[in-house]
Amino acid sequence: MSDYKLKYQEWLEDPYVSDEDKEELRSIAGDEKEIEDRFYKDLEFGTGGLRGIIGIGTNRINIYTIRKATQGLANYINKKGGAGRGVSIAYDSRRFSEKFAREAASVLNGNGIRTYLFSTLTATPELSFAVRQTGSIAGIVITASHNPPEYNGYKVYWEDGAQVTPPHDTEIIEEVKRVESLADIKLMPEMEARVNDLFHIIGYEMDDKYIAAMRRVSLDDGAIERVSDDFRIVYTPFNGTGNIPVRRILSELGFKHVYVVKEQENPDPDFTTLEYPNPEDPKAFTLALKLAKEKNADLVLATDPDADRLGIYAFDPKTNDYVPFTGNMSAMIIAEYLLSVRKEKGLLHEKGSEAETESGLTGMLISTIVSTNMARAIANAYGIEYMEVLTGFKYIGEQIKLFEQRKNYFYEFGFEESYGCLAGVHARDKDAPIAVMLLCEAAAYYKDKGITLVDQMENIYKKYGYYKEEQKSVTMKGADGARQITALMEELRKKPPTGFGDYEVLKIRDYKCNKVYAPGSDETGLTGLPSSNVLYFELSDDAWVCARPSGTEPKIKFYIGVKGESREDAADRLEALKAELMKSVGQG
Repeated sequence: MSDYKLKYQEWLEDPYVSDEDKEELRSIAGDEKEIEDRFYKDLEFGTGGLRGIIGIGTNRINIYTIRKATQGLANYINKKGGAGRGVSIAYDSRRFSEKFAREAASVLNGNGIRTYLFSTLTATPELSFAVRQTGSIAGIVITASHNPPEYNGYKVYWEDGAQVTPPHDTEIIEEVKRVESLADIKLMPEMEARVNDLFHIIGYEMDDKYIAAMRRVSLDDGAIERVSDDFRIVYTPFNGTGNIPVRRILSELGFKHVYVVKEQENPDPDFTTLEYPNPEDPKAFTLALKLAKEKNADLVLATDPDADRLGIYAFDPKTNDYVPFTGNMSAMIIAEYLLSVRKEKGLLHEKGSEAETESGLTGMLISTIVSTNMARAIANAYGIEYMEVLTGFKYIGEQIKLFEQRKNYFYEFGFEESYGCLAGVHARDKDAPIAVMLLCEAAAYYKDKGITLVDQMENIYKKYGYYKEEQKSVTMKGADGARQITALMEELRKKPPTGFGDYEVLKIRDYKCNKVYAPGSDETGLTGLPSSNVLYFELSDDAWVCARPSGTEPKIKFYIGVKGESREDAADRLEALKAELMKSVGQG
């Protein structure tokens, strides 16, 4: 009998698995493909935690995989002597999110670890904020972010408020792997945990602190008040956690006309009006754009279910239509606004400035290796430093911690191309509510000067160059898909391309092997970043290509970037490069 069939049978006979859950397993008897997909492996506890399809099985997310992951985390926390400091826990609007959050608390309490559970669904960045506010040694968020409704997930944060990074991530993974039997998991009922001072609820006072921290980042000097009567915003929280914090911060800053998409306002784990609750997906904006046209809105905003990503459309009166902004574009709008206004106010830590002299710190803009190269140009123009880190906002959060410890840089702004950014250091993860705040503040600032965000984006292109980027994902589901993704990355390593159409490969960065080399050369350098299964190709004409298997979804992602002489030229270059890339990996 194959391994997956043995595991399937073990779960059917395990007294730890409930009768109701066994009934779900019996319902797939005879469906070999479904049984294999559910049991061919354990749902991997990766460097950020768990994410998977909800259901019963070792390769599904359920109370058993949640308990196992939490038992491993509890063992690690107790080894570090952190039981008394506790763990903060938040959850979003997805199926079983609150149940999974309470299961995690039960396991931690069963291991003598104090927990702080939010009283209601909460945005991921507020959990990041709360970890340091409560003095917790760790944090957990139950969310699948922007994935389809059949998914849920489990993200782990450390004491600095960022998702776990080395060495904590790999050491926690090892502890999770050591939990061999479900029967080894310790649980404590909530009432008993309350009596023993182990279970605590985080109330609305944390919301007040979080909002106050965001407001301290604001640079508004009256522009909002001057344009508020004629400034309209349409917003959708995609049936998730952003609804309250986003509307509250906009109201407190003085935005008078904020219209919410009613069908997507309240929690809905089925995302009934959304095929895919992702602000990167144009189809997800259908209802918001309809409302925007009715209200003559200046901006259309959408946050994903756990409110760490922001997508936008801006009205262009020249075409009488709404223009979509990529994550890179909206981040560059915010970055240019923040840096320029801070410079005007003498707050920018540029080299040789009064702010740098007084603090002894130079400003730093941080991005990821797959984000726009325009960020470097902006940092150079404002006389601050620029740093690239691996994909994943946890690496940006880690740098903020290191800056504070080493007292060497002042964090100005950080972003990644996947619609996430952070200004301020109140949180250590991407933060959609503060992105909304600053984007709307920037829009008001430019409207006060007589221009739209579309106009300002063109100004930025003219100033720095017409950079354009795109991500192309190829989905390969199940066990066969995982094997195909592995084989594709191996082939790219063994026989790396020397070019893509008209673009020559100048250098290859292999982050898994920690080396940088030119094709055909024996000379190698180091990437300087942690090991990650990523290949980056530096191309001629300031273009680039990157291949990275997703850590949370059954797909491989290809990132592409070019620099053109105009919008049209950049678009043409991008399409040509994308076609050549897809052809070279057998997807053309």
